[in-house]
Amino acid sequence: MVSDYPIKPVRVIVPTAPGAATDLQARMLAQKLSEHFKRPFVVENHPGAGNTAGYGIVAKAAPDGYTLLASSSGLTLIPVLRPDLGYDPLKDLAPISLVSMAPFLLLVHPAFPAKSTKDLISLAKRRPDAVAMGMANGSTTHLVSAWFASMAHIKILLVPYKGTGQVLVDTMAGQVQTLFGNVLATLPYVKSGRLNALAVSTAGRCSALPGLPTVSESGVPGFDVSAWHGWFAPAALLPATVRSLNTSLASAVKSPDVASKLAEDGGDPLGGSPEQLHKLIASEVPRWRKVAYGAGMRVD
Repeated sequence: MVSDYPIKPVRVIVPTAPGAATDLQARMLAQKLSEHFKRPFVVENHPGAGNTAGYGIVAKAAPDGYTLLASSSGLTLIPVLRPDLGYDPLKDLAPISLVSMAPFLLLVHPAFPAKSTKDLISLAKRRPDAVAMGMANGSTTHLVSAWFASMAHIKILLVPYKGTGQVLVDTMAGQVQTLFGNVLATLPYVKSGRLNALAVSTAGRCSALPGLPTVSESGVPGFDVSAWHGWFAPAALLPATVRSLNTSLASAVKSPDVASKLAEDGGDPLGGSPEQLHKLIASEVPRWRKVAYGAGMRVD
C-alpha cells in the first residue's frame, strides 16, 4: 500500500560531486523528507560521464520508490549529446517535482581586464579564441557557453573539464578566465572576491545581486537561460507514490528555512507538478539540440 511508503531507507542519487548546487539542494530536501516520512532519505553522489552515471542508476532501477534522482537541467542534454546511452529521460524517468530555478552567473577571474559583459565581448572580437571559458564537458554550462558565444557573435576557447568543481578552481587560479556558474554554488566566491560577476543569465535580474545586469541587457539581447533542479523516479512508479512525493517535496521546498536559503543564494523555490516538469524538459531538448548542432558539439 502507498500509505505504507516508505518502509525502508530511500536512496537519493545525485549525479554530481559533493558541494555542487544539485548536491546542496538535494541534501536540504532529503533531510526534510526524512523528517516527514520518518524514514531516511540518503543522498548518494555518483558523478562521472557528464552526470550520466547517476542518471543511468535511476533509469534502470526498480520503479518502487526506493531509488530517486535529484537532478539539474543537465538531464535534458541526454537526447542531444548522448542518444547512445540506451535510455531517454522523457520515457524512462517519472518526473516528481520541479523544486527550484536559479540563474547562471557570467564570472571572471578578478584580474581579468573585462569588467563587464560588453568588455568581454569586445575583447573576444579583437582577439578571437584568446578568451578561455571553462565548463564541465557535456553539461548545461557547456551548452550555455556555446550559446553565449553564438548569440554574441564571438569566438572563445571552450575548455572542457570533467566537473564544475575543477572549473571553479582553475578560474580562481587564473588558468581560465571565465565561466558560467550556477548562482547557488558560485555566489559565495563572488561575495568573497575570488570571482567577479559580470552578468546574470536570466531575462530578469537576480534577487541576490539586484545591481548585476542581465546578459541580455549587456549586449546579447534575447539571452535567457535558467538552471533548474527537479526530482525524478524510475518510469512506471505508482502514480499515488509520485503524488505523495510531489506533495512532500512542495512542502519541503517552501518551508521557511529552505525557501530562505534558496532566496539568499539567488534561487526561486517552486514545488511544481510532475506535468510542469515534463513540459519543461520537452521544451528544452529542441533548444539545446539546435545549439549543439550549430556548434558541432559531441561528447565522446
